[in-house]
Amino acid sequence: MERLLVLVRHGQSEWNLKNLFTGWADPGLTERGVSEAISAGKKLKERGYVFDIAFTSVLVRAQRTLDLMLEQLDQTGLETIENQALNERDYGDLVGLNKDDAREKWGKEQVHIWRRSYDTPPPGGESLKDTAERVLPYFEAEILPRVLKGDKVLVSAHGNSLRSLVMKLEGLSGEEIVTRELKTGVPLVYRLTEDGGVESLDVLDADA
Repeated sequence: MERLLVLVRHGQSEWNLKNLFTGWADPGLTERGVSEAISAGKKLKERGYVFDIAFTSVLVRAQRTLDLMLEQLDQTGLETIENQALNERDYGDLVGLNKDDAREKWGKEQVHIWRRSYDTPPPGGESLKDTAERVLPYFEAEILPRVLKGDKVLVSAHGNSLRSLVMKLEGLSGEEIVTRELKTGVPLVYRLTEDGGVESLDVLDADA
């Protein structure tokens, strides 16, 4: 029995393009982001993937990415579950700020700590550890059981919510996962063992 889990970070958003901290703000996709989502769907279609269920966050950029992928897969009616647990990390007081302006205000080193440490949150926001503490229980209760029973599962979410899943799946430490870059619109195709371990990983890079 194949146990398939595909993770996709949403395509480039309007705030990604403007170099703004986004978090739970809800900008749409740029033209490039739309193209990335379409390309991801085509890559999955070319390899013959058909899904039984999809999960996404409550934020438009992830939902739109999913919709565009499903159009390419000819699966626009697929059962889809939206949940806030899969939202991006909340950047608190940094949301809406240009990253360069934030460095000027708080210092390059402090902003780097907020962005790339595992357990130091920005003011009013979440650390990656905090994000994992809401993402992983949802994954283990709702998503993983579907994969383990043989459903082919597609997840469209965000850089940091997906980092939490990658950390769990690949057995990475907090220090290891913060250095892991997840490209926008690039499917990560995991095949899992019967106990939820990773049997194989295929990265469908749009540039490949």
